Amino acid sequence: MARHIQITFDCADPAALADFWADALGYRLQSPPGNFPTWDAALEAMGVPPERRNDASALSDPDGAGPRLFFQRVPEGKRAKNRVHLDVRAAPGLTGEARMAALEAEAERLVARGATRVERHEPDPPLGTGHLVMTDPEGNEFCLD
Repeated sequence: MARHIQITFDCADPAALADFWADALGYRLQSPPGNFPTWDAALEAMGVPPERRNDASALSDPDGAGPRLFFQRVPEGKRAKNRVHLDVRAAPGLTGEARMAALEAEAERLVARGATRVERHEPDPPLGTGHLVMTDPEGNEFCLD
């Protein structure tokens, strides 16, 4: 039996990083519990002080297919290259220059949202289709693939 997974990001600003990844992946912020209209209302009712309300955030795939993403505040900053990273499939079905043009357009959009472009890997047939290495606003590596 396959298991469901959650991908967890340690970060300095869970709300901001969740907002970036929601836009990058087409995910949505997890709904507040019960009948609360907003997370702020829910956290207020739970007695969470204002300075702790950005300790965590979570996203879900609106289609229910992808894993839940969880963002948790940690005191230390990022220190080394990720050993695991996300590949964002930004050019499905495209090849060659059309593929690279679609990846470049998505990179430009995400840079405007706070991502950083790191490097471009050109297509190298038969196996290499080309991709772009990026970092999110907190320096976590990912690829546009």
